[in-house]
Amino acid sequence: MHGPALVNWLLAALATGSGGYCGWRVRQTRWTDRSCGDGRAARRESDVLEAAMGLGMAGMALLPGVPWGWPYALLAAVLLVGALAGRGAGLRAHRLHHGIGALAMAYMALAMAGAPPGGHAGHHAAAAGLPVVTGLLLVYFGGYALWVGGRVIAAGGPPVAPPLPRACRAAMGIGMVAMLLTM
Repeated sequence: MHGPALVNWLLAALATGSGGYCGWRVRQTRWTDRSCGDGRAARRESDVLEAAMGLGMAGMALLPGVPWGWPYALLAAVLLVGALAGRGAGLRAHRLHHGIGALAMAYMALAMAGAPPGGHAGHHAAAAGLPVVTGLLLVYFGGYALWVGGRVIAAGGPPVAPPLPRACRAAMGIGMVAMLLTM
């Protein structure tokens, strides 16, 4: 990324923590739960994707470049096709969201690779990427972070769903916004 080193390290720590937690949740779900029709398979898929996104965000924060872009472009294609073919509105929505996230990761990796090193908005360097695409992604992930964050706050005490996974999703949305702002 093209921001201050401290911000890059803090973003990497946040993304590693979120991705690590999602990876831990994957390990807590038995492989045999994949065939259950009660949503555990969708939760497992979501946790796997969120772990991949969190760890990828951490890597991109510390070592930006093209190598991150191509795997996420492929993942985005698979997820977006899966969103079209998925069963159930909830599964389609999760795949679509993760597909947009993977597409954003690929976009940022490829755009940052073409930007001048060390340049960011505060030093009058040319912006990396297309301002319209970056702006749309900022609106999407900013809105997503506010929506999920609002659900974490609203849950407060009711045991409707564990608040920590939602808090991790909010943190990852905020991380995406931070990464997009440095472009």
